[in-house]
Amino acid sequence: MPRFDRYLLRQFLVLFAFFTLVLVMIYWVNRAISLFDQLIASGQSAMVFVEFTALTLPGVIRLVLPVSAFAAVIYVTNRLMAESELVVVQATGYSPWRLARPALYFGLIVGLLMSILTHFAVPATRIALSEKRIEVAEDVTAQLLTEGRFMHPAPGLTFYIREITPEGELQDIFLNDARRPDQRTTYTAESALIAREASGPKIVMFEGMAQTLNRETRQLTTTEFANFTYDLGALIPLSRAERTDPRDLPTWEILSPSPELLEASWASRARMIYEANIRFSHALLAVAAPVLGFAILMLGGFSRFGMWRQIIAAVIVMLLIDTMDKSVARYAREDVVLFPLAYLAPAVTFLLASALLWFSALPQRRRGDGNGDQSSHEVPA
Repeated sequence: MPRFDRYLLRQFLVLFAFFTLVLVMIYWVNRAISLFDQLIASGQSAMVFVEFTALTLPGVIRLVLPVSAFAAVIYVTNRLMAESELVVVQATGYSPWRLARPALYFGLIVGLLMSILTHFAVPATRIALSEKRIEVAEDVTAQLLTEGRFMHPAPGLTFYIREITPEGELQDIFLNDARRPDQRTTYTAESALIAREASGPKIVMFEGMAQTLNRETRQLTTTEFANFTYDLGALIPLSRAERTDPRDLPTWEILSPSPELLEASWASRARMIYEANIRFSHALLAVAAPVLGFAILMLGGFSRFGMWRQIIAAVIVMLLIDTMDKSVARYAREDVVLFPLAYLAPAVTFLLASALLWFSALPQRRRGDGNGDQSSHEVPA
C-alpha cells in the first residue's frame, strides 16, 4: 500500500475508534440505566448486571459502527481539505478516484467487522442473553416463594403465602393486582401450585375467590373458583420468550428455514430470508457509506469557510438512504420474491458514490472553483 494510502487509512481508523467508543458509551449508558432498574428491582446482584450489559454490547456496536465510520471519513476529509493536504495531493495528479481508494480500504475493514458482528457475535450473544433472562426469571420466581411475608414484585402487585409445605404446596394465597387504574382485583385461595411451562411459570390456585372492584362505579364483583391459573410472567419483568426470534439464529439456518423452524419462530419464510440477507446488506452498506461520504466532500475544494454545505448534504443523503431502506423492508418481509430489496440501500450508495467521483474527476470540474473560493486551486508553497 502506498504511503499516502497508509497515512489516510491510519487517520480514518484513529477517528473511527474514537467515534465508536463515544457512541457506544452514550448508547450503552442509555440502555444500561433501564436494565439496571429492572435487575436491581428484582433483587439481582451487580454481577448479573455486568453480565447482561456485556451481552448487549455486540448489538450496540453493530448499531453504531456504520455511523462512526461515516463520521470518521467526513471529519478526516474535511480537516485534510481545510489544511490543504488533499489540495496538494490533487496538484500532483491524483484523481478523485485515486484519492477514494483509502476510503474504500477503510470501508472494507468496517464491512468485515460488521460481518463478524451480524453473522456470529450478535446471534450468539442474543441466545446467551435469552438464556440469562430465563435464569433471572426463575430466580425471581424462587424469591416470590417466601412464606409469611408480603412481597411486592412489581408496582401495584402484592403477593403473600402463609405456608409452603415440604411437598411444595402453597397454603393460603393472597394476590392483590392493582395495576389497572380503573379496577383492583384480589385473589385468595386455600392452596396453590407452581407450574413450569414454556411460556413461563404459572401459579394454579385451588378453592379460591376473585374480588374485582370497579373504581369508577364502586361496584364489587365476586367470583368463586375451583381452580384458577395466573401467569407469573406478569410479576416478572424478564420472562421467558414464547417463540424463537429469527435474529437469534445463525445465518445459514434462516437462509433456508425448515418447516419446524418456521413453526417455532412464528415467522414467515419471507421474513426469515430477509433477515438473512439484511445481514449481508448491512456489511455492504458499511463498505459503501464511507466512500459516499468521501465522494460528497470531494465536490468542494479548499475554502477558508470550510465545507459545511458538503457535510450537511452528506448527512441528509445518508438519512434519505436509511429511510428508503426502512421503507422497502416491509415489502421484502411480506414477499419472499422481493428479498433483493434488502440490497437496495448499498446498491444506491455505491452508484451514487461512483457518480459523484466521476463528476468530481471531470476536467471542467478540476478547472472550476469548487466552493466558489478563488483560492481553492492555489497550491501553497
